[in-house]
Amino acid sequence: MTGLRWSELPGLVFGACALPVFALLFIVACVVTLLVPGLDRRRRVLRGFSRLGLLVLGQRVSISGLDHLPAGSCVIVANHASYLDGVILKAMLPPRFSFVIKREAAKIPVAGLLLQLIGSEFVDRHNHRDRHKDARRVMRRAEQGHSLVFFPEGTFHTEPGLQRFHVGAFATAVRAGCPVVPAVIRGARRALPNNRWIPRPGRIDVEVLQPLPCGATRDAAESLRDESRRSILERLGEPDLTTRTAAEVAA
Repeated sequence: MTGLRWSELPGLVFGACALPVFALLFIVACVVTLLVPGLDRRRRVLRGFSRLGLLVLGQRVSISGLDHLPAGSCVIVANHASYLDGVILKAMLPPRFSFVIKREAAKIPVAGLLLQLIGSEFVDRHNHRDRHKDARRVMRRAEQGHSLVFFPEGTFHTEPGLQRFHVGAFATAVRAGCPVVPAVIRGARRALPNNRWIPRPGRIDVEVLQPLPCGATRDAAESLRDESRRSILERLGEPDLTTRTAAEVAA
């Protein structure tokens, strides 16, 4: 509450009232999804609940560029700024996408179960052997024609800016021979930053950018990573944290 401006008080009160309703809604979503047969149906049900949940939190979400999504399989990579990012993309993208998420998320009450019910892929970030095993499993999913969503930064912080991208998403795309589609999420950090639990109502924009075809060269994954990050950075409106960090180290 330190440094709170009076102009922020109505949004804070709204968020405090909306949060328990949102939590109850997702408990209901979990029960309903458990009862729905079939992966595609479960994904569609949760998509509807995600849209309703964002509405409850006062988030006006819009998406542009859906026509850029290939008809076949692809890998979407997006910037990561908030706990809301997964809910936002679940609400706005077609139901066919599986989310690739850190394994710790599977242990979160309700949310972890929901993620499992919609076919999410969990990846261990810490154990070397498990990390490679998980990566191979995700690659097989892509090779089988599944479309995947990654947050290649791996985590998020309160500070605005784009962090470095891990190469896993791009290696998966190269292995499967499918395009990478960068996506930009704007407004989620303001709505629910890393250091807050009460969401702030507002506007969130998702922009799907032009797909990037994967190459077959030895460094294709690294090239895709760099080009995707550059595309997102150009549209995000936040600083490049890797450049800033390098400048600070040099100073």
